[in-house]
Amino acid sequence: MEVAANCSLRVKRPLLDPRFEGYKLSLEPLPCYQLELDAAVAEVKLRDDQYTLEHMHAFGMYNYLHCDSWYQDSVYYVDNLGRIMNLTVMLDTALGKPREVFRLPTDLIAYDNRLCASMHFTSSTWVTLSDGTGRLYLIGTGERGNSASEKWEIMFNEELGNPFIIIHSISLLKAEEHSIATLLLRIEKEELDMKGSGFYVSLEWVTINKKSKDKKKYEITKRNILRGKSVPHYAAIEPNGNGLMIVSYKSFTFVQVGQNLEESKDEDMSEKIKEPLYYWQQTEDDLTVTISLPEDCTKEDIQIQFLPDHVNVVLKGQRFLEGNLYSSIDHESSTWIIKENNSLEISLIKKNEGLTWPELVVGDKQGEFIRDSAQCAAIAERLMHLTSDELNPNPDKGKPPCNAQELEECDIFFEESSSLCRFDGSTLKTTHVVNLGSNQYLFSVIVDPKEMPCFCLRHDVDALLWQPHSGNQDDMWEHIATFNALGYVQASKRDKKFFACAPNYSYAALCECLRRVFIYRQPTPMSTVLYNRKEGRQVGQVAKQQVASLETSDPILGFQATNERLFVLTTKNLFLIKVNTEN
Repeated sequence: MEVAANCSLRVKRPLLDPRFEGYKLSLEPLPCYQLELDAAVAEVKLRDDQYTLEHMHAFGMYNYLHCDSWYQDSVYYVDNLGRIMNLTVMLDTALGKPREVFRLPTDLIAYDNRLCASMHFTSSTWVTLSDGTGRLYLIGTGERGNSASEKWEIMFNEELGNPFIIIHSISLLKAEEHSIATLLLRIEKEELDMKGSGFYVSLEWVTINKKSKDKKKYEITKRNILRGKSVPHYAAIEPNGNGLMIVSYKSFTFVQVGQNLEESKDEDMSEKIKEPLYYWQQTEDDLTVTISLPEDCTKEDIQIQFLPDHVNVVLKGQRFLEGNLYSSIDHESSTWIIKENNSLEISLIKKNEGLTWPELVVGDKQGEFIRDSAQCAAIAERLMHLTSDELNPNPDKGKPPCNAQELEECDIFFEESSSLCRFDGSTLKTTHVVNLGSNQYLFSVIVDPKEMPCFCLRHDVDALLWQPHSGNQDDMWEHIATFNALGYVQASKRDKKFFACAPNYSYAALCECLRRVFIYRQPTPMSTVLYNRKEGRQVGQVAKQQVASLETSDPILGFQATNERLFVLTTKNLFLIKVNTEN
């Protein structure tokens, strides 16, 4: 059996600035333009039966504004008349009204059980579109940058079951055979799930194909389904269509398709609701592993081998748990006993006292970690000084109200880590895995539309941008840019809703649920001489922070960044903030 390669992300040290001093607030006004919309944005509110955190992540925080990465400064949204509206900016001082480019054939108001309409700009001439009712459209647009040749025409449309939103899509042309692959996200009811939320996340990878020039009709040639228990932070198909990359809090696996889809769903469901193989707890000194024994299992049926960095548990001649431990143990002091409730209890004594283990056996996902309530209370008390009802209750106090090192410890303990996985398109197996640990996912951005979207992760206090390269098996993710201290800065923004950056990395921006937009620029050379008085050295560059307040009380529904502008969408208005002037 092939095992996925455990990989790591290689940080480029020259792209880091250890001497970065922070952002200087600039009061320089930003030009802001406001356009009133002819019809309100087609916002779909969460229903009473969409009550989970996953529904909120996928649909409640949906970005209703779509940026066409093939044509800079061109954005789209869907209004409540079912029209796809476009605004393409050439000159800020000559802004026209958003224009209609396409109208959905469906009467959306007639559907109770629908999601928000979604779209993805597959190539410079193709768009994938969902009306939110479960129907997928493939649209040929012509060259969108040229209004004379632009004409949106339905080339394929089909009902694909339960409503979904489109996550990503690519266009492939091989030997005159055109195909489009797209990723669809659903949150579906799990009838047999009694312990969890009652829902699971489904990612469907659909391939639509036109075989030759003679045959004009597009048809679905492949449908593969992945299942998981959390909405992916990031999911994208590789440009060659050979694989898929997912960043998620909980892992995804492919459902076996081939014979009967319903049968395979039932099989997969029964597998999903199985109990964990073992449970484990830890204190500062030791770890306790509890295993439920099979019936009629006696002491003679149990064989356990303790090594300094390894454990091997065999029950009734079958290997139950084996692998390298996260850290070293005192193997001579480690013991095991059979409890009265027919369970096996293994005690492992830590060699490094006080070290918190994020996992028991490296790479093993079959167990479940149980947090001890007393331990949680002790850590919460130890970190109490980091929080306060006031922003800075005592500024003259010797110890600052926030210490970065202690905050990181807090993050590591309470945040179970996400992982980055690469799936092979033909074998449907995981080929590469990166455990992201405390590297919190922040946002994704399309730097080059011909490549996969980049994703931004928090590394210590910074935010690092990573470009996936599917063709390079040894170094699949390249560190291409750094936003200094942004990982730390964004953590203080409690009301943040959307996060973005310019494709040329010149600035990053985030917006709150209402009104306020924060812009963080990359350091630029100073026009005047400035000295750091503490260190007695000249400061050559300064990074500016700017704040824009929108003149509206409507919640922000969409947010997109281009090299020159920020676009902010509310129910009734579209705002343009000029961030950079053209070079």
